[in-house]
Formats: sequence, C-alpha cells, structure tokens
Amino acid sequence: MQLEIVTPDKTVFEGEVRLVQLPGLDGSFEVLNHHAPMIAGLAKGKVKVIDNSKKETFYDINGGVIEVLDNKVMILAN
Repeated sequence: MQLEIVTPDKTVFEGEVRLVQLPGLDGSFEVLNHHAPMIAGLAKGKVKVIDNSKKETFYDINGGVIEVLDNKVMILAN
C-alpha cells in the first residue's frame, strides 16, 4: 500500500509499505494492505512503519489525522 506522512513543514515519508501502526485516540491500531476506508484521529506517540523489505522505522507525532482510501494511507501529523 502507498503511505504518505505529511507535517505542516514537509513530507516526512512517501512510499510503499506493508504495515503502519498508529497511536489512535482510543489506543494503538494497525493498517494493513487493502484496509477498509476510514478516517481517524491520532494521539501523541510513535508511528511504526514496516516497508516491503521488512525494515522498521519509527516517527514521533504530536497527534493528527489518518485517512485510508483505495489502498492509500495519508497521515496528516503535527
């Protein structure tokens, strides 16, 4: 799936991934390939990204919003 992480200043990440783990307002959750469409609020915490080569990368956010649609994930982070 295609992931894009955007802050007010810049695009932090853009590329193909196999998993994204996020700090939701009601707890942690994951988005996998072909996830159902959704929009959710994000809390302060770490976003875990696993790319297609199984490399794990973490990004700190202070909250934000995630949109999942048509196998594309957009994270608007603070």
